[in-house]
Amino acid sequence: GLRSLDPALWPGHEPLIEVPSEQAIAEAAQMNVIELHTWNATTDHIEQPDRMTFDLDPGEGVPWSQVQEGAELVRVMLEELSLRSFLKTSGGKGLHVVVPFKPSLGWDEVKALSKAIVQHLATTLPDRFVSKSGPRNRVGRLFVDYLRNGRGATTASAWTARARPGMGVSVPVDWGELKQLTSGAHWTIRTVDARLQADDPWAGYKRVKQSLRDALKAMG
Repeated sequence: GLRSLDPALWPGHEPLIEVPSEQAIAEAAQMNVIELHTWNATTDHIEQPDRMTFDLDPGEGVPWSQVQEGAELVRVMLEELSLRSFLKTSGGKGLHVVVPFKPSLGWDEVKALSKAIVQHLATTLPDRFVSKSGPRNRVGRLFVDYLRNGRGATTASAWTARARPGMGVSVPVDWGELKQLTSGAHWTIRTVDARLQADDPWAGYKRVKQSLRDALKAMG
C-alpha cells in the first residue's frame, strides 16, 4: 500500500509518499486524493532526473489552436536538439510535453537546460511564447513552464484526474492525435473509460534511452 519513504531522500522535509501498487492507488482514493503529482526522478536516483517536463499554459485570449501549434513547435525544437518527446493532455487548460532520458545530470543542470530551451522559444517566437510567469506576461501567448524541472517540483501525472470543474484527466496521446484534441481536458472522468482500454500511445516511453549531451552542446 501507500508508503512513507526514508526522510534522508529529502532532508528537512516531510517524508515523501510512494504509491507503488494498484492497492496503494485505491488507498489514496479512500483518503480522498484526487490529483497525483510526481517528481521528475525516481527513488533509486533521486538526485538525477530522468525526464524534463514542459507545461504549456495558455494565457488570456489564447485560442486552443494556438496551444496545439505551440506544442508542435516545442516538439520540432526538441527534435532539432535530437530529443524525442511525448505528449499528454494536462487535464486542465493546456498540454504537457515530456522528454525522457538516461539519468546522468543533476537537477540544476537539467533545469538550466530546460530554461534555455524555453527562453530560446520565447526569443525566437515572441508573439507565441513567453518564458516569464504572471498573467500580464501571458496575455495572448503561451507560457512554457520549465520550473517543473527543479528539485522537489512536481507535475500532474499521466492518468490523474484534476480537482477542478469538469474533472479533466491528464491523458497520454500520440503526436498524431494532437489535431483531434479539443482542449487540455479533452477527456474527463466521465469519458476516459474507453481510452483506458485503447492501445498505449506511450508504449515506447520506457525504452527511450536518449542522452542530453547533444542538447547541452547546442544550447551551449
